[in-house]
Amino acid sequence: MAPFLAYEDKGTQRDTPLPLVLVHGHPFDRTMWAPQLAAFAPSRRVIAPDLRGYGASPVVPGITPLSVFAEDIADLLDELKAERFVLAGLSMGGQIAMECYRLFPERIAGLVLADTFPTAETEAGKRARDAMADRLLGEGMRGYADEVLHRMVAPYADADVQAHVHRMMTGTDPGGAAAALRGRAQRPDYRGLLTRVTVPALVVVGADDTFTPVADAAAMHAALPDATLRVIDGAAHLPNLERPEEFNAALGEFLTHVSPSDA
Repeated sequence: MAPFLAYEDKGTQRDTPLPLVLVHGHPFDRTMWAPQLAAFAPSRRVIAPDLRGYGASPVVPGITPLSVFAEDIADLLDELKAERFVLAGLSMGGQIAMECYRLFPERIAGLVLADTFPTAETEAGKRARDAMADRLLGEGMRGYADEVLHRMVAPYADADVQAHVHRMMTGTDPGGAAAALRGRAQRPDYRGLLTRVTVPALVVVGADDTFTPVADAAAMHAALPDATLRVIDGAAHLPNLERPEEFNAALGEFLTHVSPSDA
């Protein structure tokens, strides 16, 4: 059976016991992980899916809860015969990674949470996400992309990075983005879950991130039993694209910590 999700599956060591699985944020696609695929595929298997509603994956209108995103990832990894892995997610992808840990912790050998936060949505936040979903369905993605570009990446970010991020946002199907927004509005509170994580974790955040500021990352770091915190200077919400060398250095150190023989 063909996988439901579009994906990249790179790397020469396909038999590694610990593939690296990368989960993108909203409203992006798997190309946001291009610097990490290039850096880590020469030494390990790296899998980067397009979430449902994003990139080349099918769009399913309505509401997409985080649990559905997580189940899609589990199904894809079953198809690819990746039983256990290091899971990394950024922003919404980080919340999906937390949901994955809630649903199938035995499959996750290490957890990377980048520019994300664990709390449930407030009532005001729920209304705002529903209103934004309506707006995207009515207006499309461009106005939103123009408004938030310089919060997604810092205004001083490289012009090519800014163009890439804007292109991902405007290329996203409004139906997929709206379904994800409505689903995220219903997410649970993961703060208690973080205190029960039994595998090593890496928390990463851009120093100039205003969506998920350093204080949020520090709180997650404090809650996780075995965690490292890395603050990336000169970056906002997408340090993996804005400062890929620094991000990759932190991720590479973490992979070595999780499995020295496999990094």
